[in-house]
Amino acid sequence: MRSLLIGTLTIAFAGLYGMLGTNATPAQDKIKDVAAKLKVGDKAPAFKSIDDEGKTFDSNDVIGKKTLVLYFYPADFTGGCTSQACGFRDDIEKLNAKGVRVVGVSGDSAATHKLFKAKHKLPFTLLADGKAEIAQAYGVPFTLGEGKAKGENEKGEKIDVVRTATINRWTVVIDKGGKIASIDKVGNAAGDAKRVTDLVKE
Repeated sequence: MRSLLIGTLTIAFAGLYGMLGTNATPAQDKIKDVAAKLKVGDKAPAFKSIDDEGKTFDSNDVIGKKTLVLYFYPADFTGGCTSQACGFRDDIEKLNAKGVRVVGVSGDSAATHKLFKAKHKLPFTLLADGKAEIAQAYGVPFTLGEGKAKGENEKGEKIDVVRTATINRWTVVIDKGGKIASIDKVGNAAGDAKRVTDLVKE
């Protein structure tokens, strides 16, 4: 009788655990679903966000009119993300010559983006995706929740900067027709700009 009771309880707890496991990460399940559907040749999802100047950025003003390089990265002021941003900064003339618009996206605030952009003299737009809505639309994995990094204020003083989402490093190239030309997980942050520049040339 005792064995039967233990067995029944074990099955019940297993079923409950399974239900919790299924419902624990609905956002991640949705991300996987979006990522599976979004591929080269698909129409790029439209979106709106706040840029580093606190102004509204509407993708419809760019998509379908210029080639758009939309690069997602984890955090301002961190090593790999700084290397990636400076790479695009250094190659921006080559990209502009091809009619390419570069836009960076992370879970940092517009205020943090403004500091990061000024620190490294970045000549392109940075978008605040604090709820990872753009990342989710493009199937880019992310984690919601507070993250911190060491940044600098206008005076060059070290400060803590906080983000509300940490987005994985992916780069999307959208062609002039508004379709996805490439969508890639980035392993080499410092070399991403060169890779994209070569891709645009092709």
